[in-house]
Amino acid sequence: MQTCDTCRRILKEVNIDDFERQEIKANNVSVSQLEEMHKLSGSYEALFNKRAKLYKSMDLKNQVLTEADYKQFILDEYTFLKRPVFILDGEIFIGNSKKVIESLKEKIG
Repeated sequence: MQTCDTCRRILKEVNIDDFERQEIKANNVSVSQLEEMHKLSGSYEALFNKRAKLYKSMDLKNQVLTEADYKQFILDEYTFLKRPVFILDGEIFIGNSKKVIESLKEKIG
């Protein structure tokens, strides 16, 4: 499993038996997948990982980014997608904050 330590920990905490997993490092997110996530989250910025090393090295925090920019950066480089992302019953859970993971666990039951 080529997943970061945080995602591995979360995958142990959450019952993922009924989920389809996608290793985005090897199998990039498609335009249609990203557009589905956008539809559920309401913005590409909500899906964007501002903690990515590239975000800092490219000095993106000092640039004005549009929704189109966020979308393109995520499509160009997998590290810009905030992870993990779970989609369950038309609801999206983005990132690894305790609040998000607790909400996901409650939803799964």
